[in-house]
Amino acid sequence: MNNKLIPFCSFVSALVLATACSSVPDDPAKVYGTVGQADSVQLGTVNGIQTRETAQRHSAAGALLGAVVGGVAGHQIGGGTGKTAATAVGAVGGAVVGDRIASAGHDPQSYYQIDVRMDNGDLRMFDYADLNGLRVGDRVRVQDNQLQRW
Repeated sequence: MNNKLIPFCSFVSALVLATACSSVPDDPAKVYGTVGQADSVQLGTVNGIQTRETAQRHSAAGALLGAVVGGVAGHQIGGGTGKTAATAVGAVGGAVVGDRIASAGHDPQSYYQIDVRMDNGDLRMFDYADLNGLRVGDRVRVQDNQLQRW
């Protein structure tokens, strides 16, 4: 009973560890603004434009697959408690390697954060993947939480 419980606990621990390492990116197409002004039209001036980067979403699939492969490989080594330890080390090591392989080559995405000083004095921020020629100092209007050159 004890010989089966330890590898199972090692696998569950590696799974929990791999799941905790995933990240959720910001959505560059999402627009941030004041709540309750979706139907009104407001005018303002572009106050600033900054380039930002989002973290890439990656799943825990690489870490999970690595943990399984590492655990199976580790289980083939040694005997008794050594086999259990090798299984646990293989699962954790496989999870780390699998996560790195899965996340390799995923560069962060760039987007633009556009700060707009509204005519009423409010400062609103909008995130877009493309500027469409918008520059600091341009007059803009906001309708339905969408920024448009005016």
